[in-house]
Amino acid sequence: MPFQVICVMEDLRGILQKLLKKELSLEQAERCLKTDFIEKVGNFANLDLHRAARTGIPEIIFAETKSLPVMLEITKKFIEKSNYALVTRVTNEQMVALEKSFKYAPDLLFKSDINSRIAVIQKRTFQIPRTGGLVGIITAGSSDIPIAEEANVVCEYMGCTTLTAYDVGVAGIHRIFEPLKDMIEKHVDSIIVCAGMEGTLPGIVASLVDVVVIGVPTSSGYGHGGRGEGALTTMLQSCVPGLVVVNIDNGVGAGASASIIANKMATLRVAGK
Repeated sequence: MPFQVICVMEDLRGILQKLLKKELSLEQAERCLKTDFIEKVGNFANLDLHRAARTGIPEIIFAETKSLPVMLEITKKFIEKSNYALVTRVTNEQMVALEKSFKYAPDLLFKSDINSRIAVIQKRTFQIPRTGGLVGIITAGSSDIPIAEEANVVCEYMGCTTLTAYDVGVAGIHRIFEPLKDMIEKHVDSIIVCAGMEGTLPGIVASLVDVVVIGVPTSSGYGHGGRGEGALTTMLQSCVPGLVVVNIDNGVGAGASASIIANKMATLRVAGK
């Protein structure tokens, strides 16, 4: 197989495996890595194709502020190079365009959730490598579910399994105990808690468990603080150790952080540490 073709076909792990098997020289492997480190899309985007291999976090397409041609071209390039594309904050118009472009392609799987504004397109032959990491995801109310599902899809594509419990907030605090008990018994590695309004649930959960809790303030609620500022302030001011907080509505950041923790823990379990 020509050297140039090898560089195009292989991801970072594949290049390193060929190096170990002596199918590539050190110089060839170095050239492959330099060649495929960044992929340009026209004059408007530089795709970080090795982010997942380098950090464990896939590059995620933030669609909301992108034009249709730019979003579609970036999505297409990711599918070609990485076997899948995660597209978040998709507008209704963008979702229609994504469906027209990818939903009926015979070699692709198309999954979407208009409420969570997420679209995932992947090659049918692609399978997400499972890591053994386990993440719990909790929402205080049903209004928080779209942000939780954004976190959920990031966890999935980082190889984690998730346990979810939705609409179990402090307005009926008894609802949290059964799902939280289940998560503890199944040894979750981290827990994401999404809450709007006054945002107290993440602190309560953090006071009951021995794993890192990631609080996600959401922009739901009434009047002052209803855009998430009230929930953010409550979480930042929490007196409970072990609670860390991401920005308002940042399901992607929460999913990535929780999965990094879970995947590290899974690696330690495999190593017997």
